[in-house]
Amino acid sequence: MTERRAILSGSAFEEQIGYARAVVDGDWVHVSGTTGFDYATMTISDDVVEQAAQCLRNIDAALTEAGSSFADVVRVRYLLPDRADFEPCWPVLRHAFGDVRPAATMLVCGLADPRMKIEIEVYARRATA
Repeated sequence: MTERRAILSGSAFEEQIGYARAVVDGDWVHVSGTTGFDYATMTISDDVVEQAAQCLRNIDAALTEAGSSFADVVRVRYLLPDRADFEPCWPVLRHAFGDVRPAATMLVCGLADPRMKIEIEVYARRATA
């Protein structure tokens, strides 16, 4: 039987919608689409680059709780309402993923709240002994 457990961040959205920030399923860590909200205060910056950085902090916290890290990420999806906002985020994203080189996709789509300018989803595979 593989381990399966939910990781919660304290985001009000998780409670209101009924999902987990991440799910650990054996060696796999599935991190939900994560926005630039600071979940402790439920505030969000107007700046897309700061939102991207906060997304990554939120993801890092979930990965750490799962016993994983950015080094284990194999897949990343970037979702943005405005494609022009993607390139300004590249340096922040490269800092997190540049050495890892996960498979990646960027999609232009609407997000749940008009204040959200980027959402990032990752899949990681934890190293086994």
